[in-house]
Amino acid sequence: MPVDLSAIAKWPNVPACYDWLSLDRRGDWRLQGERVTHRGLIEFMNRQYGSDESGCWFVQNGPQRVFVTLAYTPWVFRREGDAFVSHTGEPAGDIKAFFLDEEGSILLETSLGIGVLDDRDLTRFFAECHGADGQAASDEALARLMETSAGDIHWQNRPIQTILTVNAEKRFNFKSHPQP
Repeated sequence: MPVDLSAIAKWPNVPACYDWLSLDRRGDWRLQGERVTHRGLIEFMNRQYGSDESGCWFVQNGPQRVFVTLAYTPWVFRREGDAFVSHTGEPAGDIKAFFLDEEGSILLETSLGIGVLDDRDLTRFFAECHGADGQAASDEALARLMETSAGDIHWQNRPIQTILTVNAEKRFNFKSHPQP
């Protein structure tokens, strides 16, 4: 569902808001650091979440854009059965690639966008990884891939590539800390 921008026509000069809203690595919204728990507010923010052409993510609140500080990526994915679903409830869509960063996080490049896998799903994800020989990927093999980019590890016949956290923003065109 696209973000509703209709209020901008009525009030075009409302200033944007920065440094109030953030998205943590588990897909929870935070207002000034405090986790949002009100279901209606969460659903509203999920519906109104979008990005601009410069890669800044925001929640459209009537005529005002409330820019989101990202703990890592614009999307946080969770496993639901065999599928991946975003923190907003949208399906991840087609998976283009998997990445392992130096911190042991998994990033999914999907048709929805780039997102980090919720850490509560990492154990299951890694348990489903295998080497080129088809055998389960050992902890040592995963650590070697993470630390040196050496190795051939797959998840459901898809290779896991490596990425440095500092390179994610530029490679996938998003800004984790939007500023005016």
